[in-house]
Amino acid sequence: MSVVEQYARAHVVTDSPETPDAVPVVLRYDPDADPRSVRIGLPGPHEWAFSRDLLEQGLNAPAGTGEVRIWPCGRVQAVMEFHSPQGVEVVQFESKALMRFLRRTYTVGAGPGR
Repeated sequence: MSVVEQYARAHVVTDSPETPDAVPVVLRYDPDADPRSVRIGLPGPHEWAFSRDLLEQGLNAPAGTGEVRIWPCGRVQAVMEFHSPQGVEVVQFESKALMRFLRRTYTVGAGPGR
């Protein structure tokens, strides 16, 4: 089965003047490794794995508790909040990039038993 990998740009929400305006991220889905999870790789060694269902829910209404929370922000944006022992990262995406990625995951994950 194919791995879905999509590159996108996101905006880190911060009050620090040293944070770049937009950062590259990698959206990844590997149905052979875990058909229920997606991964988001942020700059540096920051990769988050969470339920594909959580991503879908968070594009429509606030979703998630614990380490990953997602909610729509206006009509064209979505916000993801990642919690770790080192702190909280808040990242804003264009919703259409996340929806396109999610659609692609269902296309490759549409085989038997998926």
